[in-house]
Amino acid sequence: MDKLLASTCLMFGLLGGTSLVSAAECGSVTIASMNWQSAEVLSNLDKIILNEGYGCSADITVGDTVPTITSMAEKGQPDIAPEAWIDLLPDVVKKGTEDGQIIQVGSPLPDGGVQGWWIPKYLAEAHPDLKTIPDMLKHPELVPDAEDSKKGAIFNGPQGWGGTIVTSQLYKAFDADKAGFTLVDTGSAAGLDGAIAKAYERQQGFATYYWAPTALLGKYEMVKLDAGVPHDAAEWKRCNTVADCPDPKPNAWPVDKVVTLVAKPFSQKVGPEVMTYLEKRSWSNDTVGKLMAWMTENQASGEDGAKHFLKENKDLWTKWVSPEAAEKIEASL
Repeated sequence: MDKLLASTCLMFGLLGGTSLVSAAECGSVTIASMNWQSAEVLSNLDKIILNEGYGCSADITVGDTVPTITSMAEKGQPDIAPEAWIDLLPDVVKKGTEDGQIIQVGSPLPDGGVQGWWIPKYLAEAHPDLKTIPDMLKHPELVPDAEDSKKGAIFNGPQGWGGTIVTSQLYKAFDADKAGFTLVDTGSAAGLDGAIAKAYERQQGFATYYWAPTALLGKYEMVKLDAGVPHDAAEWKRCNTVADCPDPKPNAWPVDKVVTLVAKPFSQKVGPEVMTYLEKRSWSNDTVGKLMAWMTENQASGEDGAKHFLKENKDLWTKWVSPEAAEKIEASL
């Protein structure tokens, strides 16, 4: 009897030891949550999967793009930035990579960050010839200005946004004024969203600056207009992004590269299964947009959104993790 108890205890001890080793390999993890919705839900998703699936002890630290990426590049902390828009700080990322502080691991948003001018899907379907900005500028009557129906209108963002500057410059570059269009100052982020929502709910024609992935585009189906010209990086930097540049040329919006940044010291100490998860974990702009729309409608937190996603999208997230981790994660829900 004593031998049976001893062997049973040894068996559970070995099983428990395996779990402890797994947790020890992962250890404590700091995950950066940027101050926008898609980054917030992704950081919470990583926390749940790493803790429940891989025995980590992960915590979220709130940050923003510039301080977080700079800290990782200089100090190797925090450990993970799940949604890093690295085109905003190319020199910092380059130096941090060369200094051995950070590595890029896959992309959570393979579609990239997409900015531009959009029209509602119902308008695009009703007028299949509206594919480019020049196409739209031929038909001001399809996107009428609320103040003057003889003119077309383009909704712009609030002052201080980079996208607002670019939209103003492209308005000049494409001679939208001569084409009979007004550039509408919506005043604020809420004003822009409100103008879009009002027009969409009424099934009116409109054109607007916006970006993806966002909750608003998750709720309202929109189609991005092609610029009709290729992206010219030199011209973009010279004039399209400079508010007082007098002679902007037509240009296409670049697609922002979004990656997961990992502190190299963390990547070297953690188990390979964790790095494999971070490499595989990605979702489309449409998927995260719809999730953010659900979060907005339900006033849900990042943690709520992450749990909702795990419950509703098992076919997607189970491809990112090992079968053993998937069982643990599902059991935790």
